[in-house]
Amino acid sequence: MDFLIRQGDLERIERERTAGISSREVVALFQSRGAKLSASTFRKYVQVGLLPRSRRVGRKGKHTGSTGLYPVEVVRRINLIKRMMAEGMTVEDIRESFVALKNRLDDVERGFSALLVELARRAREHPQRRLMEMELERAAGELRAALERAERVGGRVTRVPGARAPGQTG
Repeated sequence: MDFLIRQGDLERIERERTAGISSREVVALFQSRGAKLSASTFRKYVQVGLLPRSRRVGRKGKHTGSTGLYPVEVVRRINLIKRMMAEGMTVEDIRESFVALKNRLDDVERGFSALLVELARRAREHPQRRLMEMELERAAGELRAALERAERVGGRVTRVPGARAPGQTG
């Protein structure tokens, strides 16, 4: 499994690409390591729920359109998918594993974060600003706790071969 990306390299990529990464860049990264990954396979992983959807980002200049950027954690996720496949799992097995669940939890967290940004902006303009901000903080804490609980339960009811579920010890 020489095509897998080492932990240090994953961390470096995540630091360098905090704004996101294009599917073309991800495919090229894995292909340069000898992994079999094509643009159509990448799209399939998105379609079956193993990877998050991209967000459209406009390019500078007139009539240049937009490009799809994926959260940089797709590199880590594909690395895990490739490892699981090398261990004999099918795409369907992986869909039933913690990977797909984690992807959905990440989507919820990203959506909630965007909502919080918008609500915080509106709260700053509200006549009862302090009260609204405190209520928003409380709601954010409660949702984070709920997401963490869901992730722990998901880790217990699904499996990733060779990896510990979040919160699992020993």
